Amino acid sequence: MAKVPPFGELIAATTTSAVHLEMRDAYTPDDQRFLDWQAGKLLPEHANPEWSAIVRSHTARGVHFRRARVVSEPLAPFIRFEYEVTAAVSITAGEQVRWLPRRRGVDLCLPLNDYWVFDGRLVRFHYFSGTGEIVEDELADDPSIVKLCTQAFEAAWKRAIPHDLYRPV
Repeated sequence: MAKVPPFGELIAATTTSAVHLEMRDAYTPDDQRFLDWQAGKLLPEHANPEWSAIVRSHTARGVHFRRARVVSEPLAPFIRFEYEVTAAVSITAGEQVRWLPRRRGVDLCLPLNDYWVFDGRLVRFHYFSGTGEIVEDELADDPSIVKLCTQAFEAAWKRAIPHDLYRPV
């Protein structure tokens, strides 16, 4: 498998849009920010300043960021953490985020892995272990895969609830 460029290189080459579909209930369980949040030691606005800076810098040059999170309810601990820091980390930086409770998406067909679609031309799939550790990433530029992922994202996005309106169970 070819080496996948870092996210920074992929987003730097993006000119119009970056969309991200997340479908897991657990991510990087040993993430220090998550652990600090669980212990009550982390304020939302300090959760991920690096991500906020990335979004700000690329939205300033015209890239639109959208993220749809497919979630189980009640929310798993890591997803609760994401929910609680989203406004301070993502929304204020310019990213749009929506939440799709699984019950609202039973008739949607979605790819089996989280992914990013850059400019509707390139997909970066994320493969995780069962516990949420990142295993590897893979790029796909096959038009049929890009189309499938773009359509799946748009279907989830249309059904999902904007962050400011979503109230987790």
